Amino acid sequence: MHITNDEIIDLLEQNRQHNCGDQADICVSLAGIAGLPSRFGDFQVAGFYTNVDDKEHAAFIRGDVCGAQDVPVRLHSECLTGDVAGSLRCDCRDQLEAAMVAIGKMDMGILLYLRQEGRGIGLTNKIKAYQLQDQGLDTVQANLALGFPDDTRDYGVAAHMLHSLNVKSIKLMTNNPKKVAGLEQHGIKVTERIAHVMESTEHNLSYLKTKVAKSGHLIEFDEQGEPLTQR
Repeated sequence: MHITNDEIIDLLEQNRQHNCGDQADICVSLAGIAGLPSRFGDFQVAGFYTNVDDKEHAAFIRGDVCGAQDVPVRLHSECLTGDVAGSLRCDCRDQLEAAMVAIGKMDMGILLYLRQEGRGIGLTNKIKAYQLQDQGLDTVQANLALGFPDDTRDYGVAAHMLHSLNVKSIKLMTNNPKKVAGLEQHGIKVTERIAHVMESTEHNLSYLKTKVAKSGHLIEFDEQGEPLTQR
């Protein structure tokens, strides 16, 4: 079952009528929803635009999520090098595809695709950070050396996207407790965290360990140093 045509019309009308006001920090508008058959299953795709970053964001939707509770949701921040080029420096593409495969087998679920490249610092700055990592810095040290926080992402846009779809509560697919806190801060009820750990490679193991040690990600490793399970 999809979001129906009548529901789409209602959602678009609600978004046309809503007004966050000139002083709103974040205002997200739903632009349209269309069918999207994919290699991962039968989805719908929703497009959004915002007043905060001049970027377009997307939601890949499985089933009728309007008014639903406990909807499985994955927040995925854009990673051009991983998502498109298949970079092994990170696990972003693996996480994206695993989430789409999992949601594609569910009765309902959502993957939010957020245009927050490089943990929010942008593509060219991420490449500069890669250069510093080639010289021996870890991901956090590289961002700090460039004058950025270790993670500049904000999840207000994601929360507003969920509000725009009338989602009542979610189960969040993540290893990052900051995502849970960020959504809850913006009024999203998170009823459960679903672990989402990928296998490591020789190229991204240090990256994964830095996530745990410095960014608080909930990943455990076995005696050989391989990702084991979630806390």
